[in-house]
This record gives sequence, C-alpha cells and structure tokens, in this order.
Amino acid sequence: MGNAEAQKEHLWLHQLVGEWTTEMEASMGPDKPPEIHRGTETAAKFGNVWVQCHGSHGNMPDGTPGTTIMTLGYDPAKQKFVGSFIGTMMTNIWIYEGSLDDEGRILTLDAEGPSFADPKKLAKYQDKIEIVTPDHRILSSQYLGDDGTWHLFMTAHYRRKT
Repeated sequence: MGNAEAQKEHLWLHQLVGEWTTEMEASMGPDKPPEIHRGTETAAKFGNVWVQCHGSHGNMPDGTPGTTIMTLGYDPAKQKFVGSFIGTMMTNIWIYEGSLDDEGRILTLDAEGPSFADPKKLAKYQDKIEIVTPDHRILSSQYLGDDGTWHLFMTAHYRRKT
C-alpha cells in the first residue's frame, strides 16, 4: 500500500510546509501583560495527506525552551480538517476538527481543553490559521467565555525564511 491520495484540502495544508520565523504575542490572564515570544517552525509533509509542524518558541516564563508539535490533515469521511497539538508547556493534548472559510483563506480548528478560569472544567477553543500571502500566515487562538463571546488570547505571525 502506498501513500493516500491528496485531495484539494490536503493541498491547502501543503502551503504550511517550509521553514518559518515566528513572533507570538500571548496574554495568559486578564491581570497579566502580554508576552512576546520569538521562535522558529519547521513544517513538513508526512506522506501526501498530513502536515507536521514542529515549533521552537524561545524561553517560557520559567526560563526553559518551549516546543510544540501540530499535526494537520483532512478526513474525507468527516468532511473536516483534523489534527492535534501538544507542547512541552502543557499536559493536555488538543484534538482539532475544523473547516475552511468560503474564500479558502482561514482554517478554523475547534478544540476543547482545560478552562483558563477553572482547569477542572473544559472550555471551547479555536485556533485560526489565516494565509495572508504565500510567505506570511497568522495563527490566532481564542476561547469561548462564560459570557458566550470569543476572547482572543494569542496571535502569532509566521514569516517564511528566505
């Protein structure tokens, strides 16, 4: 058996492949100032239908380096993008399911994870990947608050290394 055949959704994910520099601004609480983290990411195809993104995000607040791994694919049976996200700064694995906007520029990935307000409860989260140009993309993260509105807590700019 060979590699699975890529569909148009898989080809959309191939835009992420490459070497990137990152600059992330994150607010880890309402009473905390935003933090800036710079790093790099290497994204590679895993066969024809998966993309794996390995990020290095500089030093975390405790001084240790932070690394992340995101896997993304498309499941034709579900007609949804699927994936996962793990990081050295967390114990939760984030399981993604999402879709593209009508223009094919923004991939919205839904997930559930520990609430910022109460880690014993689950909250709804979204990561959005926006293709600005072939050499610039934005990842933004938000959570659904108890008030029923989405709250942005992280924005990262990815610029392709030349």
